Amino acid sequence: MANLSPNLKGASLGLLGFAIFATNDIVVKVLGQSYSPIQTLFFIVLFGFPVALVMLVSDPTEASLRPRHPLWVGLRVLGYLVNSICGFYAFAVLPLTEVYSLLFTGPLMITLLAVPVLGERLGVQRLGAVLMGFAGVLVVLRPGGDTALSLGHLAAFGAAFGGALAAVSGRKVGEVERSAVLLLYPMLAAFVLSGIALPTVYQPVPLDHLMLFALVAALNFVASLTVIAAFRAGEAAVVSPMNYSQILWATAFGALLFGEYPDPATLLGSTIIIVSGLYIVIRERVGKRSVARPVLTTLSRLPIAPATWRSIGLRKRTAKKPERQQP
Repeated sequence: MANLSPNLKGASLGLLGFAIFATNDIVVKVLGQSYSPIQTLFFIVLFGFPVALVMLVSDPTEASLRPRHPLWVGLRVLGYLVNSICGFYAFAVLPLTEVYSLLFTGPLMITLLAVPVLGERLGVQRLGAVLMGFAGVLVVLRPGGDTALSLGHLAAFGAAFGGALAAVSGRKVGEVERSAVLLLYPMLAAFVLSGIALPTVYQPVPLDHLMLFALVAALNFVASLTVIAAFRAGEAAVVSPMNYSQILWATAFGALLFGEYPDPATLLGSTIIIVSGLYIVIRERVGKRSVARPVLTTLSRLPIAPATWRSIGLRKRTAKKPERQQP
């Protein structure tokens, strides 16, 4: 990729990284047929700790691991837990395209949460884009139609909200908290809490499934590094839309591996949600409306585990805050 332009290189790396994330979600779905979200979270975080330790050892910062803003770090932890548990459950019980369609509401939720948390002002056009996106959700769910709203749909919404909460909370304190704090606290909380609840849901894990848990942690790490490299290489406005390529992988993987074929309503609703998210990204890029750029510089779906890897990499590229401009 040495001869590619920065944006083309960033887009290519973004496509690759999100393809790896989609592959990771296939493994999550397979594991979800045998294990509860709690057990899945426990083992994936367990296998994620060695990578986290390597990152901590390579961090040259000399400072305490005590958070400077416990409330915001706590909200990030809560968002991570909700994102993980709900995401695992949704992937286990819903078709892949439906899960992604609802997860893609993440940027819309980030835009709304950025108002009270980051001091953003929600203009008419951004509000219209958010409303259009949630209208797309209604098309996907078809209330009153053949597809009933299930616990899996609510879980997918919960995963999107948890990811948005974790992302916005991280952006709130990302310039003052150590990367190690943002990395360790969600992982430690997930490990301890899922470990406490594990005896109530535990199922024996054969060696091949244990390897799949390790594979999820490895794919998350590789995909995260790839996406981080994409954002460093190209502009966020070019790389962020590559996230939506996951719906293509979901459609292909769902059909080939699980016999899942999205109906026209799901495809139409997904398109509406994606267009609304893209409009917000373009609006922030061209109109320079956002002070903290919560959608532009935050991926629309946090990785299921560990979520913090993406945000740590993006902080390095977005450390300098743009000047405040009136919407």
